[in-house]
Amino acid sequence: MSESVVQLSENTFDEEISSATEPILVDFWAEWCGPCKMIAPILEELAVEQDGVLKIAKVNVDDAPGLAQRFEVMSIPTLILFKDGEPTKRVVGAKGKDALLDELSTFI
Repeated sequence: MSESVVQLSENTFDEEISSATEPILVDFWAEWCGPCKMIAPILEELAVEQDGVLKIAKVNVDDAPGLAQRFEVMSIPTLILFKDGEPTKRVVGAKGKDALLDELSTFI
């Protein structure tokens, strides 16, 4: 995983989200999830290409079940875009890069 994707835990989540100056896309995922593995390289690319415009973060739902419950993540991958500390967009399931950018276009 690249340095441009931030790993969040239950201890670091609130601070990271509230202090972000740009929108932050949080990927709720798990190691055993096939679609999560498919979308991971796309998120890596976006983290580099959208640097300064969009921040990419990941939350492993097995390591942070409280966060998954708090944001009602029922299936993974679930991507939640936070802007100004508030969840503003939710994308469920793996999507291609263009489809994902299209979903986020009004926010970034």
